[in-house]
Amino acid sequence: MGELKRGFFGIGIFHAKSEENIGTLWRSAAILGADFIFTIGKRYRHQCTDTMRMPRHIPLYNYSDYDDFFKHIPYNCPVVAVELADNSIPLEEFTHPARCIYLLGAEDYGIPETILQRCRDTVQLYGAYCYNVATAGSIVMYDRVTKAQKKAGHWIEGGYANEANL
Repeated sequence: MGELKRGFFGIGIFHAKSEENIGTLWRSAAILGADFIFTIGKRYRHQCTDTMRMPRHIPLYNYSDYDDFFKHIPYNCPVVAVELADNSIPLEEFTHPARCIYLLGAEDYGIPETILQRCRDTVQLYGAYCYNVATAGSIVMYDRVTKAQKKAGHWIEGGYANEANL
C-alpha cells in the first residue's frame, strides 16, 4: 500500500473572459497535479486548447457565482487569490497551505474587492504588468510543486523529481 497523500489543491477562474485560457489552465493543472478545477460564473465548454480533455481526468466544478462557490469549498480549505492588489504577498515569499484553492480573476478586471476580502491570502507574481490568466495559474502551481519537492528533499538540481530518478 502506498503512502497517504497529504493535502490537495484546486484551481479555477472567476468570470473567465477568454475560454481558450480555460483549456490551457486545465492542461497545466493536470500536468502539475491539481486535484480539481473549476469555473465561477461561466460554464466550461470544450476548447481546442484543452488537448488532453481534462474534465475526463480531473473533477471539474462549475459555480454560478462566488457565494455558490464559497458554500461548496472543502472543509478547512483556504482560498488564495492570485491578484495584483495592495496587500498581496509576493509569490516567491509565499508558503503554500497543504490544502488550498487558488482563485484567478477575469483577465480584464480581476477579482472584485468584496471577493478578495473573503480569501485567506492574496499572492502576486513578479512583473511590470499582469500575466495572461492561464500563465499566472501555471506559475503559481509550478511554484507550489517545486517548493513542496524541495521541502520533501525530492528536488534534483538541474531537473525535477520523478519515479525514474528518485
